[in-house]
Amino acid sequence: MSVHFDRLSNGLRVATEPMDGLESAAIGIWVTAGGRHERAEQNGIAHFLEHMAFKGTRRRSALEIAEAIEDVGGYLNAYTSREVTAYYARVLKEDVALAFDVLSDILLEPLFEQREIELERGVILQEIGQALDTPDDVVFDWLQEAAFPDQPLGRTILGPAERVEAFGRADLTGFVAEHYGPERLIVAAAGAVDHDEIMRLAEAAFGALAPGRAPEMVPARFACGERREEKALEQVHFALGLEAPGYRSEDLYTAQIYASVMGGGMSSRLFQEAREKRGLCYSIFAQASAFEETGLITVYAGTSAGQAGELAGVVADELARAGEAIGEAEVARARAQMKSGLLMGLESASSRAERLARQVAIWGRVVPLAETVEQIEAVSAARLCAFAGGLAGEARAALALYGPENGAPGLEALRARLRGGRGA
Repeated sequence: MSVHFDRLSNGLRVATEPMDGLESAAIGIWVTAGGRHERAEQNGIAHFLEHMAFKGTRRRSALEIAEAIEDVGGYLNAYTSREVTAYYARVLKEDVALAFDVLSDILLEPLFEQREIELERGVILQEIGQALDTPDDVVFDWLQEAAFPDQPLGRTILGPAERVEAFGRADLTGFVAEHYGPERLIVAAAGAVDHDEIMRLAEAAFGALAPGRAPEMVPARFACGERREEKALEQVHFALGLEAPGYRSEDLYTAQIYASVMGGGMSSRLFQEAREKRGLCYSIFAQASAFEETGLITVYAGTSAGQAGELAGVVADELARAGEAIGEAEVARARAQMKSGLLMGLESASSRAERLARQVAIWGRVVPLAETVEQIEAVSAARLCAFAGGLAGEARAALALYGPENGAPGLEALRARLRGGRGA
């Protein structure tokens, strides 16, 4: 198996990874434009556009798009994140050209018919309503907003209902014109694929596209913000975020291993202290998210109203204590978890295609697996302890609470406790 990486003359990037023994292929087109590339009045348009891509082209109706892939037993889907929009398919090897034709068709020739816009608007409004009815989804959006207020990175991907209700065809075509130039497109494929064939297909479909000049992305500015809302729920949903490194930081893997040590599984510090020893919650975890120039380490837990204060204090104390001592066994376990997750994921053609696209988007190249493993292995207990101490000492944190939250401490009390005080 070997990785291939090329560019078309107009800047479109192509990465492939043939995998021996597979009869199927994963192929997709990633656009390096997502929620954070929207202006305030566009909030939600990237996600709306992703939905509309499947609603008909000059050559296929919405039903014909679905049938083209499903008639050969394949799978077609898409997603929108804060920095990327992806359109992808999984098919048997003899249907790779068909899948590429469908994917390029929905990107290049969408009709955006008014009837379909109205129908999909209703679907997205239902999706927004469903998200608002899911407290452990809402609290993450609120945390993002508290950490990055009044800026694109802090806005929801779905957008507010009032924006979605107002979008029209011109909004969709305008966002495509601004952000869907060839220099922002990445074709990635893995499994039973041939690189030369993918290059030919990419050239035929996208080679005539003229390079564009997308608007500059608004840099993120972390703010120690707080959002809390009282509601008669069974639990308080608690989310604490610490400012973390971006994709290109040398501490990227340090942050991910730190999140694993603190809340990556049943052996993690937060799970053991908050759930196993004190019985304060059913679910608690930590995760690290990275963006281009910044990131967020998030701790989430759900607990009863009467235990919210104690739980919040335990979280702050454990984060503060990590800066004093992290054992080699903890770090070794977290490194092993991270490496095994990486390697297990590579058994899937879809995961490999995703990895190719993400790495090309971030670093402009496909990073060899050995290089990634080496960077993970380089994270020592001393390095991790210093990183944890810096996070706690600076206490650059944001907080979101949803539910019967009156008994939970405020952000400033938690920041004081992070620094080693007992302000909570």
